[in-house]
Amino acid sequence: MAGPSRMTSLSIHKLWRHCALLACLLLASPTWAAEILLTAAEDSDGVHAFTQALAQQRPEDHVTFTPLKDLPAPGRVPASTRLILLDLASLDWRLQDNMGPPTLVLRISRLQAHERPGAAQHPRVSLLWSDPPLERQLRLIASILPRARRIGVLYGTESEFLLPELRQHAEPLDMTIVPQRWDTISDSRPLQNLFRNSDVLLGLDDPQLYNPKTAKNLLLSSYAQQLPLVGPNAGFVRAGSLASTYSDQADWLAVLDRLLDRAPANWPRSLYPDHFKVVGNPQVARSLGIEQFDEANVAARLAEGEKRP
Repeated sequence: MAGPSRMTSLSIHKLWRHCALLACLLLASPTWAAEILLTAAEDSDGVHAFTQALAQQRPEDHVTFTPLKDLPAPGRVPASTRLILLDLASLDWRLQDNMGPPTLVLRISRLQAHERPGAAQHPRVSLLWSDPPLERQLRLIASILPRARRIGVLYGTESEFLLPELRQHAEPLDMTIVPQRWDTISDSRPLQNLFRNSDVLLGLDDPQLYNPKTAKNLLLSSYAQQLPLVGPNAGFVRAGSLASTYSDQADWLAVLDRLLDRAPANWPRSLYPDHFKVVGNPQVARSLGIEQFDEANVAARLAEGEKRP
């Protein structure tokens, strides 16, 4: 009786060793590789550089770029693909069909989505916002301009829908939104009226109001009135506004990496990147008599505040 018992014990031991080895192999290597397809209407060096950066970040996956003109209808793209759209033309193409693969729309503004109601309603599309979150911009103002209470906001027909959300975020910060409609950009009277009633001007990401044609008038008026302009984006800070939050390519890659690790069924319908930076214009700060601030330190404080319940 001892012989068979010992043989059984040895067999069980070998079986456990095989199971342990199999478990180690499964843990050491990915169980599957995702097919990740990026597309855009423009086939540029920047697009290829971004695709290559994502491929280097996810070596287990198959990451490729195909120009939009070379793709079939969305419903004919394999459903197992994870699709990443890099421009508005590719989004318009995707919205033609409710079928097709799960899709991440990279760097689309709230205003652009508002002009395309189908984008937010599409069952297989997730929108990754490009414009800075309104609450984050208000908290940036509170951090670098703690005495500012009256937040002047220029708005137009396209951006008016953002005002209720702005007021909602401003109230807990003890701020008041001072809105001013600006329909005719050649007319400076709305600007002067807003400046007289505001402590700071918060720029919305509305290209009808903030663009190369309006920048000179806006920034010169801001200097003349000694009223700082915050936002609407990093580009405007370089042109002469005081500061803004923004997300760069490294931040977007971090967001994509996190989302692509999830099952598409768990992707959010829309998302602001939680990775971001702060950019300031020291020359503008000096000209307005504002104490200079450490960009990295301010960004860290803002990020910490967003992690709190």
